[in-house]
Amino acid sequence: MTALLGSAALALMATTATAQTSACLITKTDTNPFFVKMKEGAEAKAAELGVTLKSYAGRIDGDHESQVAAVEACVADGAKGILIAASDTKAIVDSVQAARNAGVLVIALDTPLDPIDAADATFATDNFQAGLLIGQWANATLGAEAANAKIALLDLSIAQPSVDVLRDQGFLQGMGIDLADPNKWGDETDPRIVGNEVTSGNEEGGLKAMESLLAKDPDINLVYTINEPSAAGAFEALKAAGKEGVLIVSVDGGCPGVRDVKDGVIGATSQQYPLQMAALGVEAIAQFAADGTKPEPTEGKAFFDTGVALITDNPVDGVESLDTTQGMELCWG
Repeated sequence: MTALLGSAALALMATTATAQTSACLITKTDTNPFFVKMKEGAEAKAAELGVTLKSYAGRIDGDHESQVAAVEACVADGAKGILIAASDTKAIVDSVQAARNAGVLVIALDTPLDPIDAADATFATDNFQAGLLIGQWANATLGAEAANAKIALLDLSIAQPSVDVLRDQGFLQGMGIDLADPNKWGDETDPRIVGNEVTSGNEEGGLKAMESLLAKDPDINLVYTINEPSAAGAFEALKAAGKEGVLIVSVDGGCPGVRDVKDGVIGATSQQYPLQMAALGVEAIAQFAADGTKPEPTEGKAFFDTGVALITDNPVDGVESLDTTQGMELCWG
């Protein structure tokens, strides 16, 4: 498990910003509990440091146009820094570059841009590690039967933002499946993979994606999901189809998701820490406004790692994990 990191690890001084310091938070949606908690963390830290914070969000996960408009509005408003969880990590790059050219510090939260250095810094979960943990857990849980698994992959978006690719590919590597091109999902040839469907990261999308894949192969026994809302939708589809004992794994670690692990809806999830990401991001903007200092990545990585832990009540040898009691103490939403 990557330890939950305290803000001191960033080596940022608790700088009190001037009244003129403003920042923007741009999330994928304002309904997903992950982004709700991210906003809470940003608002609390902004209030502490005297930063004026404006928040924007897409209508749904994948609403790129709204995020472009938000970046432009932030630059026009004279923001010193922008924190963004990008819906389309490639298409947003030109807008981000325009902001940086205007002297704005741009920090990617949770989802690295493509390329990652298109932002000044990235504060994120190691999403490949998050996927790897649930893949390793699923592989060990299935044991010898892993060789005969029938796997449904419930991804995020056909745009394949980096968070989508990293979690999917980490999971597959954890399962011992050849990745083909690790920079995209869907090109694998392993016969255990039934198929990929996208979910938009919500429950309705998860239900429809699961229904589509069950129509393709009703004997699916392992389901990877991009996040816990889509896992909840997948579970409902499986239940409606009379399918029991199907193993579901996911990523996020929100309180509803941890409860679903406790209740047996999800077998295991990788927990990340959105409040931490956003709070550290606001600290970085305050520091940049004070003296021009930009944040540094975690040693050995291209981003600042804000931590990840596997949550399950059915631990396996060789994969470190926390139980749901511990997970509820650290969860959000």
